[in-house]
Amino acid sequence: MSLLEVRDFSLEFRTRSGTVRALQDVCLSIEKSETVGIVGESGSGKSVLSFGILRILDAAAKVTSGSINFAGLDVLGASESSLREVRGREISMIFQNPRTALNPIRRIGRQIEDVLATHTSTLREDRKKKAIEALASVRIPDPERRYTAYPFELSGGQCQRVMIALALACNPQLLIADEPTTGLDVTTQAAILSLIAELARQRKMATILITHDLAMASEYCDRIVVMHAGHVVETAPTAELFRNPRHPYTARLIAATPAPEQSIGTLAAIPGNLPDLRRNDLPSCRFHARCDKAKEDCASSPLPVGPVRCLHPL
Repeated sequence: MSLLEVRDFSLEFRTRSGTVRALQDVCLSIEKSETVGIVGESGSGKSVLSFGILRILDAAAKVTSGSINFAGLDVLGASESSLREVRGREISMIFQNPRTALNPIRRIGRQIEDVLATHTSTLREDRKKKAIEALASVRIPDPERRYTAYPFELSGGQCQRVMIALALACNPQLLIADEPTTGLDVTTQAAILSLIAELARQRKMATILITHDLAMASEYCDRIVVMHAGHVVETAPTAELFRNPRHPYTARLIAATPAPEQSIGTLAAIPGNLPDLRRNDLPSCRFHARCDKAKEDCASSPLPVGPVRCLHPL
């Protein structure tokens, strides 16, 4: 049995301007120790899916169908107290912006101790030592001194390392990294992602890497899930996906991704924009209006169930 199983998960948001059908019939599975990348344009539903997995949803959100099972736990049916036991201990998340995720008026070490106090049986007198060890494990220089620092005293890269330390303090089975290198320079991005990959291997931890950067996903992920406008349109092992993309949207994403051997002139932009998810007449395939392979039945016929959700795959 997979560590995480998401089946036919649909989610919508009630807003003043209409109902946003953010996710529709999403299926996703994660095996133990596997690294899966979730890719797609901004607004495709990647982060919303991660919040759904943790069930940390806005009050305006409503799950309309589907199931989420994590290590035998029915996430959607579980009580809030049961979920509090799972979040941070069994499933941890690295959020996009560490400066907003960290408490600005609480020292770094104390924030790690809070996690240890909530989710482990570590004795009070041992928590400082464990917090410093957590900082050392993510290679923060002089962890004893950083233990007493506030977030504003650290660089963006160091704050991201603190977020990783917080996420891994309880040795979770699953780590969700939501755009973990946002706002960082290229060198720091590579260091952060290599660190996450190394720690995942050492701890045999499953990882979900959410990104819009296909090149990044190709380097660190065993398998890739492609999302567009709330749909999972293709799932495949990384090498296979890049060698033989089956969904037209996946092929377009790859064509728009820079490669070292290519010139800028070879890149091809994806035409059009994501559809308005408040529409009551959304087509069956939400990529239909942007797809140069579209046929008449794409807008109305049900999409096939499987790794490629396309009526006319490449």
